[in-house]
Amino acid sequence: MDFGEALEALKNDNCIARKGWNGKGIFIALKKVERLDTPNNRFDKVMTHDFIYIDTTGLKTDNPDAPKDRVPWLASQTDMLANDWEIIK
Repeated sequence: MDFGEALEALKNDNCIARKGWNGKGIFIALKKVERLDTPNNRFDKVMTHDFIYIDTTGLKTDNPDAPKDRVPWLASQTDMLANDWEIIK
């Protein structure tokens, strides 16, 4: 699927990845906005806009120094023009 279709999949609560990415177990997902009155959230810590993040916590690699994180993500031009996006089940 292309990047436009991938974005729609994200908006529909799917996790997605590129077949061409190095390493398996990596995906991106959409963190949706939180209501300001959500219990247990401090007002100054609540995210008030959706954002995309990449999750590498399940990365399968032989590199022991590879990052295993969950951080905000921005698409590269290569990512935006790729047609190898897939939904991760």
